[in-house]
Amino acid sequence: MYQENIQSLLSFMHFSAVEVGKHLYWKIGSYDIHGQVFIVSWLVILVLITVSVLGTRNLNKIPSSFQNFMEFILEFLQDIAKNQIGEYEYRTWVPYISTIFLFILGSNWAGALIPWKLIKLYEGELAAPTNDINTTVALSLLTSIAYFYAGLSKNGLGYFLRYVEPTPVLLPINILEDFTKPLSLSFRLFGNVLADELVVSVFTLLVPILIPLPVMILGLFASSIQALIFSTLSAAYIGEAMEGHGDH
Repeated sequence: MYQENIQSLLSFMHFSAVEVGKHLYWKIGSYDIHGQVFIVSWLVILVLITVSVLGTRNLNKIPSSFQNFMEFILEFLQDIAKNQIGEYEYRTWVPYISTIFLFILGSNWAGALIPWKLIKLYEGELAAPTNDINTTVALSLLTSIAYFYAGLSKNGLGYFLRYVEPTPVLLPINILEDFTKPLSLSFRLFGNVLADELVVSVFTLLVPILIPLPVMILGLFASSIQALIFSTLSAAYIGEAMEGHGDH
């Protein structure tokens, strides 16, 4: 029995060491961080900032086509926040929901459109930031912090009444829900992005370059849907946390 337990522990340790893809490691103190995530994330952020600055630099009463596009994106993101959080509270959260949506969309599209594997590094390979579980978990934890802050700022300590409603018997389940929300957000995003990149990679290896194009287009659509799902659920969690528990 003791030997079996040791073998199970060793198997678990071996499984936990499994990694997806080849990573570019940067050594910071005693920590190894995934350098490719930072590189591609900075590129995505740089593109988003550049497009934002160019699109809002010269605003006109009669908008150009580019300004029309930027206004459409803003209205679309405002609608996500408004529909999930409510007409009276949503404006405060538009910047957060917009940032989450645009960063995930930019990261997903960067992984789907740019052939990162053609860029040779001394170690590892570049890939979409959302292809790394650490990124998706970090984004999910940000959403968890956001909805806790939203609930406490709106309802004070009365926010915690939600854990014993409609009956105190549900207290363990309601607490467990706060752990399952970030887990489901992070693994859903990570799994879909990873699966899309693997499918495109396999098709590219098996058939000529023109054949995987429909799969890549489908991947772009799926990547957009994942950004929409993540931002919509984030807004929904924030809206749920701001419900009037403090008035009871």
